[in-house]
Parts: sequence; C-alpha cells; structure tokens
Amino acid sequence: MTAPGKRMLVILIVVGATILLATFLIRPNPITQKTPRKQEKHPMILDVDPKASWPIFRGSGDLRGMADTALADSLTLIWKFKTGGPIRSSAVIDDGLVFVGSGDGWVYAIELRTGTQLWSFQTEGEVEAPPCVADGLVFAGSVDGWLYALEAKSGSLKWKYKTEGKIHSSANWFYAKDGLGLRVLVGSYDGKLHCVDGNSGELLWSYQTDNYINGAAAMSDNRAVFGGCDGLIHVVKVVDGSKQFAIDSESYIAGSAAIQGGRAYVGNFDGLFLCADIRKGEILWKPKFGDSPIFSSPAVGKDVVIFGSRDKRIYCLRSNDGKEVWKFETLGQVDSSPVICSDKVVVGSNDGRLYLLRLTDGKELWSYQIGEPIVSSPAVASGVMVVGCDDGYVYAFGPDD
Repeated sequence: MTAPGKRMLVILIVVGATILLATFLIRPNPITQKTPRKQEKHPMILDVDPKASWPIFRGSGDLRGMADTALADSLTLIWKFKTGGPIRSSAVIDDGLVFVGSGDGWVYAIELRTGTQLWSFQTEGEVEAPPCVADGLVFAGSVDGWLYALEAKSGSLKWKYKTEGKIHSSANWFYAKDGLGLRVLVGSYDGKLHCVDGNSGELLWSYQTDNYINGAAAMSDNRAVFGGCDGLIHVVKVVDGSKQFAIDSESYIAGSAAIQGGRAYVGNFDGLFLCADIRKGEILWKPKFGDSPIFSSPAVGKDVVIFGSRDKRIYCLRSNDGKEVWKFETLGQVDSSPVICSDKVVVGSNDGRLYLLRLTDGKELWSYQIGEPIVSSPAVASGVMVVGCDDGYVYAFGPDD
C-alpha cells in the first residue's frame, strides 16, 4: 500500500473510533436514566387519607357535587390507568380504592395511591353508569340491564338484579327506617325506578314513568327526586315508591337533579334550567340558555348552582332566583358535571380539557389537555381529583408541588 493510502486508512480508523466513542457517551444509561414522572409522584399519593371518600356519583346522596376538600391552584398528573374502552362512567372513591366502569364492559377497582388494578369484573354490556359504594359493596349498572352488587375488596359477585332496559344512571341508597337494612335505588330504560334490597337484590317496589330514566335519583328527607325522558321531575316517597309529585319540566331530562333545602335543580333538553320546590310540587324559576340540551348535572353550593351545557359553556347562577353570576366558554360541549371544591370548580369538556375555575368569578386557574372528550364527571377526595376520558384512561391529579 502506498504512503497516501496508509494515511487515508489511518484517518478512516480514527474517524470511525471517534463516532463510536461519541455514540457510547451520549447513549442513555439505563441505571441513571430519570425515573418516569408517574413513579416520582407516587410517594405524594401515599399521603392520601385512606378514609377520604367520594362514594357515589356527585359525592353524596343528594347529588350536590360538593367536595369536602380543596384543590390546589395547579394540579399535576399522578397516574393514569388504561381500560379497553371509552370511559363515560364517573369514578367513585372509597377506602383507598377507585371504582369505575368502562365501555369495554368491565368494572374496575384501582388503588388510589398507586393507580394499580386490584380487581375487575365483566358484565355483558358497556358500563356507563357510575358505581356507588355502601356497606362494603359496589353497586354498578350496565347497558345489559343488570344491576350488579360486588364485594368491594374482591370484586366477587354477591347478587345481580335484572331490569327490562339499559341502565345508564348511577344507583343511590338509603337505610330503611324499619331496621331491615340497606335499600338501593336505580333507574332504567324500562321507564321504572327500582328499589331493591341491598343484601339480597330482591325487588321491594318499582315506580313507573312514561319513558326512559337516564339520570340518577337524588335522595333527601325520605324522598327520591329524578327526571326522565317523559319531561317530568318525579318526587317519590322511598318508603313505598308512592308518587308525591310529578312536575312538568316542558322537555326531556337527561341529567340528574341535585337537592338542597327542599329545592331540586336540573336542566332539560331544550336549554331550560329549572328550580323546583319538591315540598309543594311547583317550579320556582326556569331561565333559558339557548336551545342546546343540558346533560350536565348541577353542583349546588351555599348560594350558587353551576352546570355545563351543550352550547359549550359552564354557567353559574344564584340558587335563590336563577340570576346569572358568571359563565365560562370552552371549545366543546360540556356534558361533564362540575364539582365545587371549596373556592374552586373542576369540570371536563368535550374539547378534551379539564378546567379548574375560581368559584367567585369563573376565572380559569388551570387546565389540562387530554385530547379526547371528557364526559365523565370528576371525583374529588383528599385533595386528589379522578376522572375518566373517552380515550379509555382513568386519570388522577394531585397538587403540583
């Protein structure tokens, strides 16, 4: 080989060695690589109060959507849990566990601290109804028409009760005054509100309406209050299922009513938002917000009521007279139901964002872009917010610190 050829060979060897060395030096070291954010944040979740509870859709039997905890001004994603279908069901929280249904037909129990699955139970249809928890049991309705009672710690089936239509609404519960124990209420697309024994699943009574029941029944003062696609606000005595009032709302009611101080608040399909006196059986006020349907269930605070609309807005009204306090515009329909957390409101939108708003004036404090519609409503306990999304994930958010 000539001298110039030898020099060229040396140069090529040096260049090649330099490239290999550089590649080795910049390659991520699997031992020192930064731990994923999800894992970094788990120690914070471990501090969650195990007694913190959001055991039913909207947090309590009257369905007011009021959390007994505050949320930080800014939140961060702690964990997310993947299911096999879109999540329209709203999560509930009890005894350190998150319970939620999915469009894949399963009910899931997830550890709040870690986001890991404890158990899952398969139904024969999509599970859009939010579960509820009482006496160590999880009650979950399915599109297959069955109401399932599952052991909260194991997911074992205790009993199931068959209705003659789809179940889209959350169950609610109460204790019978006769000392005979737990009673469970659930509405169905068979047009009936069913009351079953919480221990056996046997039917105790049913109340017939003229169309589908889509929303949950709110409970207060031994009354169940709910709307239906027959356009009526039904007030029923829970002791025997007898009708007290059927108040005309003028259009279909798709969401759930909330009760406070003898008044029920609910929106209808024609953009009316109504306040009814459930002791007298009459409408007190009913302002109209365009022609867009209201599927969102209201959150009722000390002196305000807040709800979303398919006109892409979130409204805050005075609860005594229905006068508007503020409104906030999103980029999509708002079917998600807001939750009041001390001085803030949290709600999802079909624009794919979660919004944290100031209660007094509706100013946006924080938002998080998931990217797919959020129809599920938030569950809030011990400073943590859990919500499902159409992308099939359950998300848990905590303080950003």
